[in-house]
Amino acid sequence: SRRSRRERLAREPRTLIFYEAGRRIGDTLRDAAEILGARRQATVARELTKRFETLYHGGLHELADRASEDADMERGELVLVVEGAAEAPAAEGELQRVVGVLAEELPPKVAARLAARLTGARPKAAYNALLEGSRGSDDDA
Repeated sequence: SRRSRRERLAREPRTLIFYEAGRRIGDTLRDAAEILGARRQATVARELTKRFETLYHGGLHELADRASEDADMERGELVLVVEGAAEAPAAEGELQRVVGVLAEELPPKVAARLAARLTGARPKAAYNALLEGSRGSDDDA
């Protein structure tokens, strides 16, 4: 059940915070690396506000490896903080549609820039989509 809850959080753009027992941190980090992404940055905070407070930073895969090597990482109360998922750029079809609608009313450069902002795509990708769309309409004529 723990694994299925993490799968639902894989696309969550907000920062994730988990409270975990030391004896389970290795398994938790391995699962998180597999489900959320090995490169996703995270911090394991051990014994916060106490004398032996320790912070471990890195990608989830790096932290999982470190947990298997560092016995101290399994001691005490742990908090796992994981960066949110990156916003997924718009699908190519959606970008094409948005840039096409904007290009009907605006100069190409402005239409591409606004389409990129609206869809989360890179401005260059939006401009290329605009050029491809104009070529496709020339072919239809």
